[in-house]
Amino acid sequence: MSLAGLVLVLCAAVCHATWNFFVKRVGGGAELIWLFSLVTVVIYLPLPVWILVTQDPDLSLWPVIFIIGSVLLHLGYFLILQIGYRHGDLSLVYPIARSTGPLLSSTFAVVFLGEIITVQMAAGALLIVFGVLMLTGGIRPGARHVTLSLLFGLATGTFIGSYTAWDAYAVSVLLVPPIILDYSSSLGRVLLLSPMARRKWHEIGRHWAEHRKEVILIALFNPLAYILVLYALTFTPVAFVAPTREVSVLLSVLAGSILLKEGQLGRRLGWAVIILTGMGVLLTA
Repeated sequence: MSLAGLVLVLCAAVCHATWNFFVKRVGGGAELIWLFSLVTVVIYLPLPVWILVTQDPDLSLWPVIFIIGSVLLHLGYFLILQIGYRHGDLSLVYPIARSTGPLLSSTFAVVFLGEIITVQMAAGALLIVFGVLMLTGGIRPGARHVTLSLLFGLATGTFIGSYTAWDAYAVSVLLVPPIILDYSSSLGRVLLLSPMARRKWHEIGRHWAEHRKEVILIALFNPLAYILVLYALTFTPVAFVAPTREVSVLLSVLAGSILLKEGQLGRRLGWAVIILTGMGVLLTA
């Protein structure tokens, strides 16, 4: 993995951990997704307009199909994750989703993008995935709705793996500009979630009144995190990017221990060492 790719992915991880921290602090469901997506559409509007005017990107049939597919995959990810949190056990859904996502991303990259994974790359990725699984709680025998939680976790991980490989093809092969791809996703969420937003207008107004600064920060960092990943994918294999992205989970969990006073700092630091070891193995492959 090149130094430029590593820097982009690590910066993306910091942005990802930042917006997740604020989402956790605010709370909320699909109405919060709609609200911060709307703010994102407003804030980031000059960037896609500038790209369309100055770069004249190819927006023929296949690039447009992949843009629409990306919108649907990302929306599916957000919605299945929220449903899983409501009907499953968070301690199962989240770790399973975050650990299966990069494994599926790498698998799809090998099958559909023709990438090659060495034994060392696989070992590093597995160390990262195992560390993330245990860092976020592991599979607890006493959890509620175990079967349902497993299914939602796997479904969410499938969406993560699917949109990562799909988007990698869009930006690296079809040369869709990353900003256009991500902006389309935000705009698509706003349009497709608008009927729900009308029904939950009171909750949206409460979020804006009580957590305006947090919503704006989420709207800034949420797209930036993925735009940086997309730029890395234009010249870096998915097999490197997908597992390395998971350092964002490490940062999010440590932030929860330190800033939100969730405790368990010692145990979490122990698994952090495993994740960082896996990153070292992967990045030197």
